[in-house]
Amino acid sequence: MNSMNEWPRGQWLRLWSALPATLVRATARQLAERYEVEDLELAQSGLGLMPLADSALGETYFIGEVPLARSQVRLASPAQGPVEGAATLVDDRVGLVRDLAILDAAVSARLPGHESAVELLAQGATVVAESDHQRRALLAATRVDFALLGTAEEDGDE
Repeated sequence: MNSMNEWPRGQWLRLWSALPATLVRATARQLAERYEVEDLELAQSGLGLMPLADSALGETYFIGEVPLARSQVRLASPAQGPVEGAATLVDDRVGLVRDLAILDAAVSARLPGHESAVELLAQGATVVAESDHQRRALLAATRVDFALLGTAEEDGDE
């Protein structure tokens, strides 16, 4: 269960984000010590508008603002040349999003040392699976069977 091929790249940020930021930060710092990190886009945070399409008229309207953080980096690898990574999160932690962009670059290019970031993917997958299991259990506990309504004889008390 250690192959990065198990998780599509689109899931990496979700899996890493499920872990404590200290683990992500430590792994990103190890990689940053091995490779020169250049910010292609300065890590920044702000607010983004959340669009929603009206179901009746199909018109888009905005239901509110959400925090967003974004970063794009390039790692200089003597063996493979420059490789790029990016991260965008619904979060406001600029340092974390930059660390995630570093992990993204290292894992996508399979740079030497990327194995520790792949191990974090496996740990994150375990956390996400447990969270999904708990969510399904809560939903099952609150499920209502409407098929049983109206099948019993009405009491003639009225």
